[in-house]
Amino acid sequence: MKTRLLVAVIGILTIVNIPVRAQENSSLWNHFNDPILDSLLYLGSNNNLDLRQALHRLESARYSIREAKGGYSPQIGLNLGWTRERTSRYTTRDRSAGFTSSYFSAGLDMSWEIDVFGRITAKVKEAKGAYNATREEYDWMCITIGAEIVSEYMQLRTLQQEYVVTEQHIEQQERVLKITEARYEAGLASMLDVAQAKTVYYSTKASLCTLTTQIATAINSLAVLTGSYPQQLQPMLSPVKPQPDPNWLFDCEFSFESLRNRPDVLEAQYTVDEMAAALGIEKKQYLPSLSLSAAIGTSSWYLKDLFKHDSFTYSIAPQLSWTVFDGLTRDAQIAEAKEQLLIAVDNYNLTLLTAVQEAENAIVGYRQAVKYEEEIAVVLENAQLAYKLALDRYRQGLDAFINVSDALMTVLEYADELVVARGNVLSSIVTLQKALLL
Repeated sequence: MKTRLLVAVIGILTIVNIPVRAQENSSLWNHFNDPILDSLLYLGSNNNLDLRQALHRLESARYSIREAKGGYSPQIGLNLGWTRERTSRYTTRDRSAGFTSSYFSAGLDMSWEIDVFGRITAKVKEAKGAYNATREEYDWMCITIGAEIVSEYMQLRTLQQEYVVTEQHIEQQERVLKITEARYEAGLASMLDVAQAKTVYYSTKASLCTLTTQIATAINSLAVLTGSYPQQLQPMLSPVKPQPDPNWLFDCEFSFESLRNRPDVLEAQYTVDEMAAALGIEKKQYLPSLSLSAAIGTSSWYLKDLFKHDSFTYSIAPQLSWTVFDGLTRDAQIAEAKEQLLIAVDNYNLTLLTAVQEAENAIVGYRQAVKYEEEIAVVLENAQLAYKLALDRYRQGLDAFINVSDALMTVLEYADELVVARGNVLSSIVTLQKALLL
């Protein structure tokens, strides 16, 4: 089975190696011990298009740091050329003859902003803040995509199990239908009993159509999440598998400090750092800038004289520039940067509050989902007992078939509800793990 699964995975994979951070975040779901789910997570970390875009944004932010650090270094240019020029004879009062010249030239020129006042350092700090925020955005997306894949996979297995339960009840209802038909032919029951039995039987069969559509939809959703086509996943997902066992114990305690380490909260924190650095850049616009321009070269009429001592030229020009008045433009830019910083601070506080809310809701949801599944299991046991008693009394002619019909539908309802309840437990586990990073 594992060999066939591996072959299926290799057939689906397209380019790219798994990023290390995606591998680390995918390990969050390892305790499900499901090789098919592991394969889907592997595909998602490689091929999910939202995740790929986030990875490209991360790489772009990394290059932005390199670009900002380039400001520490001088810019050096090389030029080689040949020039021919002629001056006009009419540019002087005596209208002397025009002058024509031509010469070869070669040289190096340099410009360098010396970071005396920290302008370049502030830009590097801003770029680092943006990179850190983008890195945390990528990490959170890895977790989010993984959670979506796991949730959709649990939904698929839940629907498949509902399909199995429905088929089992169809077989049971078919046996009951044959009993009513036999009793009708023996004159022990009315046609009403047969009609009621058929109603229960065919309505249950009809529900398979809805389940089939929902199963196909779940596979299609997994295909999008893993960057695959549905036809590629169907051989792996179409065979019916039981729901994973959700009977694990989770420590539902959490601290604010642990929530501050969630990638989405860290992203908001690094965005604050980025906006603070941007404000620092704007404030430094009030300070002068010191730059150095220099050039060294050579020029001569003949190419053979180009590198002789007397052909060399040079220039050096340190410059201190300072904007004295700009129509209050810098004041407006600083005020705008302050507002952006305040927005980032508010967003951080909101993100942290949302994380706390999600954690509290996830804990309550998990505990109540487990409790609900336990109670529905008890209800189903009693419903099955009620059905058995109703069928025995009907066979003995003590009760009308409507009691059997109602008991049958109740058993189907709660058998299906138990499957859904287990699916909800699994979904609540996913939500809990995402919220608390268990």
